[in-house]
Amino acid sequence: MSVFEGKHILLGVTGSIAAYKAADIASKLTQAGAEVDVVLTEHARRFVTEVTFRAITRRPVLIDLFDEPEERQIAHIHLAKRADVLLIAPATANILAKLAVGLADDLLTTLALATQAKVVIAPAMNTVMWQHPATQHNVRILEERGALFVYPAEGMLACGDVGAGKLADTPTILSAVETALAPPLRGVRLLVTAGPTEEPVDAVRHLSNPSSGKMGYAIAQEAVRQGAEVTLVTGPTLLDPPAGARVVRVRSAQQMLDACLQVYDGVDVVIAAAAVSDYRPAEVWQGKRKKGEEEWTIRLVPNPDILRTLGERKGGRILVGFAAETHELLENAQKKLLEKNLDLIVANDVSQEGTGFRADTNRVTLLWASGRQEQLPLMSKREVARHLLQAVCDLLRAAKATKGASA
Repeated sequence: MSVFEGKHILLGVTGSIAAYKAADIASKLTQAGAEVDVVLTEHARRFVTEVTFRAITRRPVLIDLFDEPEERQIAHIHLAKRADVLLIAPATANILAKLAVGLADDLLTTLALATQAKVVIAPAMNTVMWQHPATQHNVRILEERGALFVYPAEGMLACGDVGAGKLADTPTILSAVETALAPPLRGVRLLVTAGPTEEPVDAVRHLSNPSSGKMGYAIAQEAVRQGAEVTLVTGPTLLDPPAGARVVRVRSAQQMLDACLQVYDGVDVVIAAAAVSDYRPAEVWQGKRKKGEEEWTIRLVPNPDILRTLGERKGGRILVGFAAETHELLENAQKKLLEKNLDLIVANDVSQEGTGFRADTNRVTLLWASGRQEQLPLMSKREVARHLLQAVCDLLRAAKATKGASA
């Protein structure tokens, strides 16, 4: 049976030249067994008409906030309660701004405020508008609230520009709706480590690294959205904790290892994205060491190897690590993959612009224990998280199939 069978989908269509593609989306959803109610904004009606969608869905098409197609029902409340998914495709920069601030000045924005359904948003606009800091800020706000974005594709736009802004194709959008209806990681217990660790030198100084925690937090947030039960063990960061995740805050590498071991027996997957300090001072100065003229020599000793420790106790878990390198990226990552008994490693060259520490984007290569490799282009850390979690889903399915075959 189709995952869409019997599901109620609200399809919001806004004023973009790509609005005509929403007819295909409505048609495919209806053919798959979904009940589709289409909501057109006034600007959308400049591009498409309600007649098209009424013929496709065999349902009334809603436009005005005060439309009441069913007696004794307040439409925007009734539809909001019934919906399984609110899909907005295409979504303009204007609608993203309205949703981000909670504006409710038409039927679609009112429905968005009134529903507790999963929200899937597929933007389409000019490249400059999509890349504008205000638009990207609104996207981040909505993602933090749980919205699932289908990022626009690159290509020739209606205005003649070339770049990101095209509405994603129908299969990609339907796949996102399917993810919202049937989260692929539902029931999976997942441990994520994130951020830097700090090793105290004295009461006011420490050894650390520039990690912001953005990659690990993006993984944790996306995993929650995909239905996983997430424990996030995090070093010190300035980031807001992902909604829905259990957060354990630590400072040192030893504390991070201890926190991981406390939950390790109860998890199915570990994604170790933290930038752990490899060394710590052999002695910690009591109080603050006052500045003087003499040199201060600090002797460093190795920290516990968290990934190696977890790999030695791996059992049937999926174990994923990160390799942040500045040279011989793939060689070093492959070595770490084997030595730490990992199923998958994410390799990134932190010396490149726009990747690694503190950046909002990353360019990584995935390496599997099977020998497979996949190089991803520069993309947001949220998109990297999605690619990574898809790889984790594939590993879980393969493990389940192997287990079933041997039973």
